[in-house]
Amino acid sequence: MSDNSHGQNRMGTASMLPLIFSMALPAMFSMLVQALYNVVDSYFVSQVSEKALAAVSLAFPIQNLQIAFAVGTAVGVTSLIARRLGQQRQEEAVSAAVHGVLLGIATSLLFAVYGAFFTTPFFQMFESDPDIVRMGDQYISICCIFSFGSFVVVMIEKILQATGNMFWPMIFQLVGAVVNIVLDPIFIFGWFGLPAMGVTGAAVATVGGQIISMIFSVIILNVRPHAIKISFRGFRPQWRTVKDIYAVGLSAIVMQAIGTVMTVAMNAILSGFSTAAYTVFGLYFKLQSFVFMPVFGLTQGLLPIMGFNYGAKNKKRLLSALRQGCLIALVIMTAGMLAFLLLPTQLLGIFNASPELLAIGVPALRIICTCFVFAALGIVSSTLFQSMGKGVYSLIVSLMRQLVILVPAAWLLATATGQVNSVWWAFPIAETVSLAASVVFFLRLHRQEIQTLDKPREEQAG
Repeated sequence: MSDNSHGQNRMGTASMLPLIFSMALPAMFSMLVQALYNVVDSYFVSQVSEKALAAVSLAFPIQNLQIAFAVGTAVGVTSLIARRLGQQRQEEAVSAAVHGVLLGIATSLLFAVYGAFFTTPFFQMFESDPDIVRMGDQYISICCIFSFGSFVVVMIEKILQATGNMFWPMIFQLVGAVVNIVLDPIFIFGWFGLPAMGVTGAAVATVGGQIISMIFSVIILNVRPHAIKISFRGFRPQWRTVKDIYAVGLSAIVMQAIGTVMTVAMNAILSGFSTAAYTVFGLYFKLQSFVFMPVFGLTQGLLPIMGFNYGAKNKKRLLSALRQGCLIALVIMTAGMLAFLLLPTQLLGIFNASPELLAIGVPALRIICTCFVFAALGIVSSTLFQSMGKGVYSLIVSLMRQLVILVPAAWLLATATGQVNSVWWAFPIAETVSLAASVVFFLRLHRQEIQTLDKPREEQAG
């Protein structure tokens, strides 16, 4: 209980910038490790063949959908726990955590069914090459059937983050990523007497890292003292709690899943040009994770701080977290934009890029990165909306930046010009429009809720 009080006092009273860094740096570091894993995974696969790299690129939307359900549900749980702790409602915070773990396990079972029976048609939608279809099918089937490790560890990470504990979630991700990176070459190339499994080996390494991370997280959750103690003894599902979780979680799921729909649509547009075009698109997402992942790590630190201070009706600290979060995100995104502008050839060279990949990829990276600064502000704004339980605002903004504006713009540019380089301009167009929407939503929220957030406290004091 003392840990809980300490965590609450820290989120409600500590100096804001040091608090954000103490909460966010572990998550930012672990997200950078995740980004490194994504690149290393593709690096090893690219050594097998360009077809293998294309297969893994095509598999990305399904992996993204899996992440969407895992992280989206966990974001709903994090938001609810942080708000209940801010309101001094400890039992309801614990109940939200237990519900979250069970929801994660249930969702992983749905992905296991998909992975076992329904993956092949997805790859046949985009590619007629039987080798690419076969490798993609083998890769994603394993990732889906054994997805329970990912779902459980992500939920435990978010539960601890909601209480202000950012250290152990960092270690969990670190364990999973390091195990994954170590296992990749062993299974892909057949080291130590094992058979060389190629793309299948990459999938085995992926789920192996997730399962080992899950086992480690469950052990730590049970043997170490935490502000939230999960126990299933006497548990009864409460539909009100499930509803409260998905009030934010559903929009977070859809926000992440929009990325799947967007990737599928973009792959369809780009496959009209060449296999290299959609492969470049997949490589872009691997590389941009080095820029976006730290910002997502920052928001993991910001979400419980904002949620706690919103629940505690502390307007000054809520807005302070927003301002300083935006500033940090802008610094990260500006650095990323400069790297993409100045070093595109070197970045693509990591993946053994062919001349055709470089010819398409270099202008792609330089064009798309111009939207990074706008994205920084939009991502932090979405975190504010989620922390206040206004997930629908985040959903609308994400729909605009990843689907409603982006895909039609990409299709129009492809159709009107017939040039693949023109398609990449859809990204800065979509980010500019969605940032404008974020500003409108923030002003509306400020007028309706934030402006008067601490009035009851002032009236009581008076």
